[in-house]
Amino acid sequence: AMSDCLFCKIVDGSIPSTKVYEDEHVLAFMDIMPLTKGHTLLIPKKHHENVYDMSSEVAGQLFSVVPKIANSLKASFQPVGLNLLNNNGAPAGQSVFHFHLHFIPRYDQTDGFKASWQTKEKQYTSEMFAEYAEQIRLNLSK
Repeated sequence: AMSDCLFCKIVDGSIPSTKVYEDEHVLAFMDIMPLTKGHTLLIPKKHHENVYDMSSEVAGQLFSVVPKIANSLKASFQPVGLNLLNNNGAPAGQSVFHFHLHFIPRYDQTDGFKASWQTKEKQYTSEMFAEYAEQIRLNLSK
């Protein structure tokens, strides 16, 4: 564990949390700065700074419990929707540098969360998409 990491301290119990789910690999707990009722965080117990730092195995252990937590939030609070959100790197909004997945139950359009989604399809051509896909495929094998 990283001694200065807030979430590692939550895992080792030196900082209290309101636990929702725990197994040998992951911990889910209430976000103390919630956007909405039921806002929950899910983290790997071992320190991984972000998604780039996680193995397929660690990611699998984490994501395998995502439907379980999502369905429990749905049954508990009957939200009209749910956002799963993960930020990687400060420019993307990451503030605690231990991978965490937000479960944000949604109740209405004025609940404090808004994702701006402004597509830019006019700036891209099918040739560009083909080139990007080729680049991504080449790097998948590295």
